[in-house]
Amino acid sequence: MKIAIVSSSERGKTDQLLSAVAEALEVQGKTLTGIVRVSDYESRYANGCDMAVRVLPGGSEIKITQNLGDGSDACRLDPGAIATAVAAVEATPNNDADLFILNKFGPEEASGRGFIFAIGKALEAGIPVLVGVGPANQTAFSKFSEGVAETLPDDLEAILKWCDSAMLAG
Repeated sequence: MKIAIVSSSERGKTDQLLSAVAEALEVQGKTLTGIVRVSDYESRYANGCDMAVRVLPGGSEIKITQNLGDGSDACRLDPGAIATAVAAVEATPNNDADLFILNKFGPEEASGRGFIFAIGKALEAGIPVLVGVGPANQTAFSKFSEGVAETLPDDLEAILKWCDSAMLAG
């Protein structure tokens, strides 16, 4: 079982790295499954909490945040859009995938929902898994992965090296 996490203390860097990993591997002809943040999506909010994700491998984009009005500082994640993204990933056959990428193991996954089933399905199929994990969910992810996940530095070359090694071992 090959699973690794990427976590950066720099705001937005984990998303940027995982999107760059997906783009680099797709150029190499690798088949990916999962989701990454749409790298050129422009947030309409000062705090940057407005995003769309790209479903792999098809590339369809899903906006996963909602407009809560000016001045709102509540979580903008749209539960319906998250469910749509999860359903899109789970409906994608992954038997030929080289790698599963999840841009963020967040509160939904920490609660045992979200992309948990998709991660498990990929691991059961022998597909390496690369996951972004923020500081707030490190403990929940460690519990979920039973401590077997490798922690990668927030460096594109190091992440790509792990991906190459994990895909060769699979």
